Amino acid sequence: PSVDAIFTLRESLKPNKNYIFYCQSCGDVVVKDRKFLRVLPLPSENWSDLVEEWCCHPDPFARSTLHPQDGDCFLGDTFFLLNSGNESHVPESPKSKEIARVICKRCKTMLGETVSSDTIKYYVTEVIIQPAEGSFSPTPRSQFVQRMVAQCLLELSSAKSTFRFTIKGDKGKTYILVWLLNSDTLLVESLGSSSSHSVFTLFGDILMPTSGPVGTWNAVKVLYQPCIKCRNKDLAEAWENDMGVHPLKFPSETCLELLLILGLSTASLPPSLRYMNSFQV
Repeated sequence: PSVDAIFTLRESLKPNKNYIFYCQSCGDVVVKDRKFLRVLPLPSENWSDLVEEWCCHPDPFARSTLHPQDGDCFLGDTFFLLNSGNESHVPESPKSKEIARVICKRCKTMLGETVSSDTIKYYVTEVIIQPAEGSFSPTPRSQFVQRMVAQCLLELSSAKSTFRFTIKGDKGKTYILVWLLNSDTLLVESLGSSSSHSVFTLFGDILMPTSGPVGTWNAVKVLYQPCIKCRNKDLAEAWENDMGVHPLKFPSETCLELLLILGLSTASLPPSLRYMNSFQV
């Protein structure tokens, strides 16, 4: 799909239209012909922590949950909530308190997780949603991940003036600290540049222009710190306790993919532009 088709995914989900959810990795149908009667945005994930500041009496939402009914699609920062209905791919409710992962039957990729016995969460980096009358068109994996994560950063920074993010796995582990520097960067590459060509192909041909001698791409420029293997532990803890930092949750495997993508992007820059203070660019 074109960049615009991915970037306007939330805006393009309309009530009373039929949609099909596909596994982004292999193209298998995940949710068959589904018509939504309501498509509604969810509040941010830490909204309940702020209720005490809003209310002068006990939390009125303590016993109510924001679970979609049949025909609902709720939109979170990095996921969609659907009523599981009669979908055969949904696993049985776990007997323990551990959340059950929803796995693609064909390629075994994690697509989401069960929130309750009748609610399922799909991550925006793992599924492609297209109108039922359309057909599935594959997108290179790293390209799709980059676009969806970039869009999450742009939407949240615009809506909430938040520019620092923690990238967390599905089990709550922090993988990356991300600081959005600017969102109007333009990348330019000439086909005659063999050195940069060899680096960019590491992305799986995602940055190669479709035609013409020069390719240009819109990009976001971010500063980041890896947090795997106990790196940057103190900084990560400081960000965890900072209300100005917004958490973004993805499957753990996708967090590692994103870390690799960031590393390859940094390696493609001239050495003098790869670092800003202690952060990688």
